[in-house]
Amino acid sequence: MIMSPAARVVVVDDDEFGAAAADVVLEHLPYHEPRLGIATGGTPMPVYAELARRVRGGQIDLSTGFLIALDEYVGLGAQDRRSYASYVHTHAAVPLGVAPGNVLVPDGLALDPDAEAEAYEQRIADLGGVDVQIAGIGSNGHLAFNEPGSALDSTTRVVALSDQTRSDNARFFDSRSDVPHDAITQGLATICRARSVVLLARGTEKAAALAAALAGPVSTEVPASVLQRHPAVTVIADRAAAAELPDRLAQHARNSL
Repeated sequence: MIMSPAARVVVVDDDEFGAAAADVVLEHLPYHEPRLGIATGGTPMPVYAELARRVRGGQIDLSTGFLIALDEYVGLGAQDRRSYASYVHTHAAVPLGVAPGNVLVPDGLALDPDAEAEAYEQRIADLGGVDVQIAGIGSNGHLAFNEPGSALDSTTRVVALSDQTRSDNARFFDSRSDVPHDAITQGLATICRARSVVLLARGTEKAAALAAALAGPVSTEVPASVLQRHPAVTVIADRAAAAELPDRLAQHARNSL
């Protein structure tokens, strides 16, 4: 395995997860007009809750910041509670005090999703890129909605979601059949242009994927493995997700606590 010397692996108890990740995010996030990349789903919610707690307590001020979503389902609009635009609004923008005009999410109802993907890539570039990208890892190793087989130099585009990803995300819908088949996602190259990345992993179902991403070869079959090439990655994992990490990474993790 080749990882940047700047990469860190931190293994924590579940009740420490949000605070540990928030500490790392704020360590790398500039004070003025910070640009924070937002991942969705259940894993990062403790992180947003902890950041919001610090905002309410006056410890941090993110009101001048920008939030940049990783992806959005094709066919879901911002008013749909199942959309990622709705998630970002509810769990990040409002609690963190970020104005709606400073929130970037792909338009899932765009008449031309391919054109919207290209435009979104340009909007991120025009903003100056992402300072800190929060990211999760899928049980099949996907990063954002970059499924296995995604090109390592891919940019923002429309993708078809795998059966496994749709099954994993069915808990957020009334039934699996309601899960969209396509999404607009930042590409792997787009994500890697962030100045720093905080990769989050929780639960036993992520253990194999995390081990493959950190300790296996960089491969299109494990899209998250591309982060081995990034110069500034911190991995925050609970003990269940870290269970399959090899000893050399587990030792690194213990030394990072």
